[in-house]
Amino acid sequence: MDYSAADVKRLREQTGAGMLDCKNALVEAPDYEAAVEILRVKGAKDVTKRAQRTAAQGLVTAVLDGHSTGILLELNCETDFVAKTDLFQQVAADIARAALAASAPDRLAVLGLEVRPGQTAQQLIEEAGASLKEKVEVGRFARFEGGYVTSYLHKSDPALPPTLGVLVQLESESADTGQDIAHQVAAMTPRWVTRDDVPEDVVAGERRIAEQMTREEGKPEAAIPKIVDGRVNAFLKDVVLVEQASVRDSKKSVKQLLAERGARVLGFARFQIGQAG
Repeated sequence: MDYSAADVKRLREQTGAGMLDCKNALVEAPDYEAAVEILRVKGAKDVTKRAQRTAAQGLVTAVLDGHSTGILLELNCETDFVAKTDLFQQVAADIARAALAASAPDRLAVLGLEVRPGQTAQQLIEEAGASLKEKVEVGRFARFEGGYVTSYLHKSDPALPPTLGVLVQLESESADTGQDIAHQVAAMTPRWVTRDDVPEDVVAGERRIAEQMTREEGKPEAAIPKIVDGRVNAFLKDVVLVEQASVRDSKKSVKQLLAERGARVLGFARFQIGQAG
């Protein structure tokens, strides 16, 4: 069929397909509606192909409502080339703002949110994936509400969007402490706030490993319990936030820093592109 630039524009807006695909569909089809069908069929096939690919690049973004509520969102794609496009970054920003406004509690709820009029987050992602020719998906999501919430985003490359993000929730307002803790979490990758937060099965697993290692090293039987305790404690000091050495003052632990400031950490989330936790 003969087509105009307006037809191409309309088809792109309706299907989210790329310009070349739209032109080819209009050439192939006998009329406009047939071109839409061609692209939908092609899009469905492309979605299936993309679903089998790995989305290991992307960005992390945070949105705050003052400092009372905040969300941290990871949006993934396949290449850093797509991650730095305006389209990809706008999709992430729109979804993040909608998630904050709608009080979305988790990733599944985020996908069902109406982000733009008549368009859910999932539909927006599928449209972006079709346009960008890559798998696009929401990765991890965290929301904190209450107390004092702050965030920190880090760029590993000035040309790319942030690939590391931290969300911190303190019991009460303390801007400096919030940022210090966010930097601590970003740099030292703790997994839990206190020892009490570490699951019992995790501690038991570390204890089994430590005992096996110690026995294989041929240590005296009487010395094994003390050595095992030392190794488990070393593990906990590495993964528990308040027991880490402060990156702000290495002579102090985070627990000491918080005590001096009368502050308490209620929770944190840390997302880094390419890392599962």
